[in-house]
Amino acid sequence: MRLAFFSPLPPSKSGIADYSAALLGPLAKQAQVDVFREAPSAFDPSQYDAIVYQLGNNPDHSFVYDYALKHPGTVVMHEANLHHLIADRTIRAGNWDGYLNELAFDGGERARRFGERVRKLEVGPDYEGVPMLRRVLAASTGAIAHSRFVARELAAQGFTGRTAVIPHGVWLPEIDRLGYRHKLGVDVKTPLIGTFGHLKPYKRIAESLRAFRRLVQLIPEAKFILVGEPHPELRLDDLVVRLGLEAHVRHIGYAPIDDFTGYLAACDIVLNLRYPTVGETSGTLHRSLGLGRAVMVSDVGAFSEYPDDICLKVPVGAGEEDLIFEYLNLLCSQPTLARGMGERARAWVERECPWDVVAGRYLGFLQGDARDEFVAGAAPTVTGDRGGTEVPLQAEACATMAPEPTEPITVPVSAITTWTNPQPEVAAYVDTHLTRFQRTLELTPPGGPDDHVLEMGAYMMITAALKYQLGYGHVRGCYYGTPGHVDVKTVESDDGRSFTCEIDHFDAEKHVFPYPDGHFSTVLCCELIEHLPSDPMHTMAEINRVLKPGGHLILTTPNIASLRSIAAMLNGYHPALFPAYLHPAATEKGEARHHREYTAKEVYLLFHYAGFDITTIDSGPFKEQPRPELAWVTHLLEQYGFPQDLRGEGVYCVGKKAGPVRDRYPGWLYS
Repeated sequence: MRLAFFSPLPPSKSGIADYSAALLGPLAKQAQVDVFREAPSAFDPSQYDAIVYQLGNNPDHSFVYDYALKHPGTVVMHEANLHHLIADRTIRAGNWDGYLNELAFDGGERARRFGERVRKLEVGPDYEGVPMLRRVLAASTGAIAHSRFVARELAAQGFTGRTAVIPHGVWLPEIDRLGYRHKLGVDVKTPLIGTFGHLKPYKRIAESLRAFRRLVQLIPEAKFILVGEPHPELRLDDLVVRLGLEAHVRHIGYAPIDDFTGYLAACDIVLNLRYPTVGETSGTLHRSLGLGRAVMVSDVGAFSEYPDDICLKVPVGAGEEDLIFEYLNLLCSQPTLARGMGERARAWVERECPWDVVAGRYLGFLQGDARDEFVAGAAPTVTGDRGGTEVPLQAEACATMAPEPTEPITVPVSAITTWTNPQPEVAAYVDTHLTRFQRTLELTPPGGPDDHVLEMGAYMMITAALKYQLGYGHVRGCYYGTPGHVDVKTVESDDGRSFTCEIDHFDAEKHVFPYPDGHFSTVLCCELIEHLPSDPMHTMAEINRVLKPGGHLILTTPNIASLRSIAAMLNGYHPALFPAYLHPAATEKGEARHHREYTAKEVYLLFHYAGFDITTIDSGPFKEQPRPELAWVTHLLEQYGFPQDLRGEGVYCVGKKAGPVRDRYPGWLYS
């Protein structure tokens, strides 16, 4: 599909420019996209399957509006009002007749008569009452909105074409939160509140600062930052002085997007209040949710549609200032509540608003998919159904850590220990790693008589259980060695059963695995990936190749971000579980050394880029035993607001083959 895409782009300060820049990457992976960031010298609409116009209510979108009228296509309405844009195109250009004609077209003769009073400077323009949408909607074949509120407004303006409700995308950056707090001169315990973007009166800034003044009386150390350019009608500095908040409030002004995002991350609470509203969806709000911040929104327009458990909603009107104060006091006095709300917010936007999912829904709608169609008067639902679309992960960001659960099974300890007799050294190793072996088998999907399973790095410690406990009809093993060499190993159980397995030898990060495409239902890659010195994605790609579509990969590996690792590093020791070089006189094989240990996020990224959808990711100990000596690390993480999950000694990950390898050399792993 070939698309023409009209929109301003950075360095334009329009939030829609940032939105379009983020959307274009995943959109271009799914379609051929020609981008027009300004009026083209020539344009042939017949060359395109669809034309998309990103429309906003400011002069940056004037050329987009022109072409939307000339060449009908799909308009993306980021808010249900274009009055400021039309006023700029007419009044500011001295074309009062054009302004009055637009008023009459949109709002009838009554609106025109009111416009005559505006022309005489008797009153100001009726920006909210006359949205100036009818002309562009009359020329459009379709419309996309980010909320049901805007979709209903379009229908109320007489639009009868197809309309999709597609959520605003989300940014999931990894930011040095504490670094930006240090830059602001704020320690980890100081409550920090922020308001961001163009600082206009309708963002309830006066109400917010009055509520904050009351908070300071209870929590004198609290701080407030305002990041953005002030509006001429908002005398911000005078307001701060009048409220006596000079020591508590800092106006930073315009900040480049990296610093803007850093200041968002530094905050404990973000206020995204606004009234009146014309249905605008806030990119700043979505950045805040993606950063896991506790957020307060006005309970109006599109903001009312957000789930109640990911933000606090403030009704506008009587009691507004009181409620802002009460919410601030609640979140500042109970930081665990604020963090919990932020974690739920991040999980929600990760599930509902990834950019590649947004791009996929764009294309589905443009191709005629009725799934997102909005019928006038109805209430379309923004669902979390991805339809198998990949999770958007970047080098700096990991997507949701709460994938779909798998049906748990219970594996008795005896299913493992029965195969260690009469080898005392094997029994000792199994005893140390028994928890890991048991957990690995419980995560492995059961097989049937026709299913093939491969255990990589097979030591024959759980290999027999794949047949006798999980039911696989064909069990194969492999190990590092000379390609073509095959060992035949046999173990016996305590009750006299015998199990024999062929073990193929090859180098898992250099050689093509000696198995056909789609041969295995399941592959186990346990305590192996950390031993690979040069090309782990070769291993992941080969595993993908030999698995059936929908087949499973079970991978376990030491966790470099475990509580033990953090404690070791802070005490001046290496955080890895096995970083030591091997003594030349040692008898151990060279491949036993760990070359690179991974965090749980990095394991997630390995799976994603190798073409897997994650069904389970978890961490845990090698052997169940209490570790009270590490409680101080947990307290440290909690104090500084770092996540405490996935801090076990080992990482356990299960993925389902979703398709081919997504990126053979992902930038986060390869230089």
